[in-house]
Amino acid sequence: EILAEFRAASALLEGHFLLSSGRHSGNYLQCARVLMNPERAGRIAMAIAQKIPREIKAAIEAVVSPAMGGLIIGHEMGRALGVDAMFVERPDGVFGLRRGFALQPGQKILLVEDVVTTGLSSREAIKAITAEGGEVIAAAAVVDRSAGTADLGVPFFPLIEFNFPTYAPEEVPPELAAIPAVKPGSRKA
Repeated sequence: EILAEFRAASALLEGHFLLSSGRHSGNYLQCARVLMNPERAGRIAMAIAQKIPREIKAAIEAVVSPAMGGLIIGHEMGRALGVDAMFVERPDGVFGLRRGFALQPGQKILLVEDVVTTGLSSREAIKAITAEGGEVIAAAAVVDRSAGTADLGVPFFPLIEFNFPTYAPEEVPPELAAIPAVKPGSRKA
C-alpha cells in the first residue's frame, strides 16, 4: 500500500542520486512528494503511530524531527499522537532547537524522520535533543532505506523498509557513473 502511495505521488524516482549520507543510489524516494498531500500525510502518520508499541506511545510527550525532510511527517505524527511537534535545524551545520522551541528536562521525545539511510542525521538530531534536555525514547520514519541495519541507539519504528543498493563514491558501478548525479535531498554536501 505504501509503495502504491509513493508511485501515485510520482515519488519513487530512478536515475543517479547523491544521497545526503554521501552515498550514491539508482533509486530515490522523494518523501516530500508523497507527503505534499495532507490527507495522504495524515494516513501515513497514523500508520506509523500504529506500529509504535502502546507503552512507548503512552510515554511520548512531544515529537521532534530534523528539518527539512522530517518537518511534514513530524507535524503529522504530533497530530496522530496528540502531542506538540517541534523540529531541529542546522543553519550552522549542527542541529539545534530554534524559533522559541524548548524541551523540559527529561521530556520524553519521539524522533521522527522521513527517510533513514545510514542513521547519521537521526543520531545527530538525537544528540541535539539530549543536549536540550530531552530524552529520546524511540524513533520513527516513513522509510528505512537501511533495511534494518541503521542503529539509532533507541527503538526504531519505520513504516516500510527498502533495500535499494547504495554505493560509496569509489564504488559506484560504471552504468550508474555514466549518468550525472542529482542531489535531490535537503542537506548540503
